[in-house]
Amino acid sequence: MFNLYGLYILFAREVWRFLKVSIQTILTPVITVLLYLLIFSSIISASREMLPGVNYLTFLIPGLMVMAMLQNAFANSSSSLFQARMNGNVVFILLSPISDFEFYLAFVGASVVRGVLVGFGVWLAACFFALVPIRHPFYALILAFFCCGSLGALGLVSAIIADKWDHISAFQNFVIVPFSFLSGVFFSISDLPLFWQQASFYNPFFYFVDGFRYTCLGVSEVSVFTSLSVGAGFFVLSSSWALWLLHKGYNLRS
Repeated sequence: MFNLYGLYILFAREVWRFLKVSIQTILTPVITVLLYLLIFSSIISASREMLPGVNYLTFLIPGLMVMAMLQNAFANSSSSLFQARMNGNVVFILLSPISDFEFYLAFVGASVVRGVLVGFGVWLAACFFALVPIRHPFYALILAFFCCGSLGALGLVSAIIADKWDHISAFQNFVIVPFSFLSGVFFSISDLPLFWQQASFYNPFFYFVDGFRYTCLGVSEVSVFTSLSVGAGFFVLSSSWALWLLHKGYNLRS
């Protein structure tokens, strides 16, 4: 039987957890991304055309929104669950009448909320530099969900597998951040050498960035339906991994 009340309480707790420190969890990431916007738009001419009819400043904003959503969705679930493990609080969640799936929904749902709030904050702040409309809001919401949901699930995976905070940091610094930077946030992959162009197609984050760029600007380097398909596939894979670990109780019940 699905425990809706228990799911709501755990989800609300996770959302309230990051909202209580919103300066650190929402405002700081927005300011950090705006610094990227200032630096790169100053170094590279804002009038340079990156895609047909799209200057560099306009090209940059959707990519920065996705990068912020990716990194903050991962940070939310990974830090929350790992801290609960280290403090011993996770045992109270495990003893409650909540299934593995409900556990997953609460943590990943809160990660989606934080990721979307940060992405929206970046968009609002970036509008002072260049107005970027959301031309396809339906596709934008779907891609934002896949993006934040996938990284929220990976955050659970890293928090379950990790034995100390250094392992969480290593996963973020050597996997999440490099894949984010190499996903076409700051450049068009058509500008890369052939080898790196081909390698970019194996980076799932590229499809989040390119697909979201289409929802804002109406142009992209691959079909938006390809981006949606890859995003859905990556979401299913990362969620399946997290649910499997939760079901096994790895590092949680032992």
